[in-house]
Amino acid sequence: MDMVQLTDQLFVHHGCANVGVLWQSPDQSGQVLLIDCGDGQVGQQFKQPDDLEISHILMTHHHRDSASGVVGLTTEQTRIYVPEQERPYFEAVEQFWNDPEFRWHLYNYHPHHLLLSESISVTDGLKAGDQLQFGQTQITAIETPGHTDGSLSYLVESGNQRIVFSGDLIYGRGQIQNLYAMQKGEGTTDYHGFMGDRHRLMESLHRLEELQPDLLVPTHGAIIRQPSEAIQALSDRIEQCYDHYLAISALRHYFPDKFPDLTDLHSHHLPIRPALDVPVYLRHFGTTWMIIADNGEAFVMDCGGEHIIRQIEQYRQDGEISRVTGFWITHYHDDHVDAIPEFQQQFQVPTWTDTVVAEVIENPTAFRLPCISPSVAQIDHRTGDGDSWSWNEFRITAYHFPGQTYYHGGLLVEGHGHRLFFSGDSFTMSGIDDYCSGNRNLLGDEVGYQHCLKLISDLQPTHIFNCHVAPAFDFTAEQIQLMQQNLRQREKLFGQLFPWDHPNYGMDQHWVRCYPYEQQVAAGQSFTIRIDISNHSETVSRATGRPVLPKWWSQSVGSKTVELVPKTDGSLEFSLDLPIDLPTPKEQRLVIPVELTYNGIDLGQFREAVLVPVIET
Repeated sequence: MDMVQLTDQLFVHHGCANVGVLWQSPDQSGQVLLIDCGDGQVGQQFKQPDDLEISHILMTHHHRDSASGVVGLTTEQTRIYVPEQERPYFEAVEQFWNDPEFRWHLYNYHPHHLLLSESISVTDGLKAGDQLQFGQTQITAIETPGHTDGSLSYLVESGNQRIVFSGDLIYGRGQIQNLYAMQKGEGTTDYHGFMGDRHRLMESLHRLEELQPDLLVPTHGAIIRQPSEAIQALSDRIEQCYDHYLAISALRHYFPDKFPDLTDLHSHHLPIRPALDVPVYLRHFGTTWMIIADNGEAFVMDCGGEHIIRQIEQYRQDGEISRVTGFWITHYHDDHVDAIPEFQQQFQVPTWTDTVVAEVIENPTAFRLPCISPSVAQIDHRTGDGDSWSWNEFRITAYHFPGQTYYHGGLLVEGHGHRLFFSGDSFTMSGIDDYCSGNRNLLGDEVGYQHCLKLISDLQPTHIFNCHVAPAFDFTAEQIQLMQQNLRQREKLFGQLFPWDHPNYGMDQHWVRCYPYEQQVAAGQSFTIRIDISNHSETVSRATGRPVLPKWWSQSVGSKTVELVPKTDGSLEFSLDLPIDLPTPKEQRLVIPVELTYNGIDLGQFREAVLVPVIET
């Protein structure tokens, strides 16, 4: 068998996930117990008599890269054990996939959408301290939240060794596989919780350390043979990374009471800037900024709710403005776009936004992103970087501004002796707004906030504006340089935290994504799923992938491969036909996972697309 042997009876199969294989008998016959099951390929390793039986499967957590193969491995007699807290995420996943709460206005990310595509039958739920005797081996469930809320680890006492299967708490010495699994609110929504589960994750690992295991077997990564050293290295790196993150974070402005320890700033912490007076021709309400020209015309930015429309009408009734003649969308978040359709109907004005932003605004169902709104808006002018136009006495220049989110634009407005830069939500007086890892805040000299800071440095605005902050502010050249240095150092520090050759793989949840994410398809209709892949590496990368169709779907889909130029995007495109006869209810959405192998690393069912069947009656 192509497996690593740990004891006479215990093996580890390395595939898209590490699977524990425990034989009931030392002669490797009879029943087998699995810890996690990956994509099910572990079953192909058994070259044993026909009476071989996988009698037990224990799951550490609900993510499908460690659990998707369960259906192909089980019989009616197989007992499937899952964390009791996560039991609904195994046996009722359709409730998640069909609930709009988990599709739109996403401010909370638990459970993560790496759920199974279809429910499975669960026989047993396990809690902390539950024990299972399998032959001469004792297995104990350990409560270890951090990667997911209900994660369990399993202490396996076999052959005089204490071996812990630790799920995705740790990848290797001082490393985790990704950061976005730790996105958890601390007294806020998860959206504000960058690295928010770091404390629970480390508490769980220290709980395992107290068991004095001989080995840790993570779901991904190599077997850890010096657990204490690996855990301490991870603890040190996490704290160092979080300190560098917080040093220039906008959270210090929004939630100052949460950071009492930062009253005495260190040299690498950005001083919080004082407020600047707002020019008299500007108005701020909700998340909207409005410019009023000398002739009374208004240029409006964003419309997150109908109260914005009412406020504009009130300004018109009061005589402060004559009419609205221009509209700009800073980014796609729901609190900036929810009421745009009503705004456009009310005011009938041309709408400008960045080309990248327009992709989401015009077709939101094609994306799954934080704070996404189902509202669809019409864009009249898609702006490229540096596109400029005149509006009354003002000169307006648009820029791609991948700050708070990659799908974001910035606007320089020149007039009345001022150079006003409207940064959307990207900056506050205390620094950068990158507290949601799902927003695609990329690290690197030419991307993300480095791109934004260079632009601010080049433009030298007199005022910077945030859509959530009433006063204006600015940054000195020294403070911009401090933030740039922080990001360069952050790229190195987070690079050490992940097993990838660039930290963006561990920080950018959407480096692999399906387009469209969701689409309506009539039964019997052909459609296309495209797997988009961002190569964050400095070298050519190779990706192989395919959609994983349900067993009732008769079409066969082979894998495709693409070579990706460094620092560019590539794609794999698949043409499919939705069967005429669907076994699922009319209203039920179909989840199509996609498998991916990247530079030789098998990632399993890494992302997914969603189909909404349209059945003609």
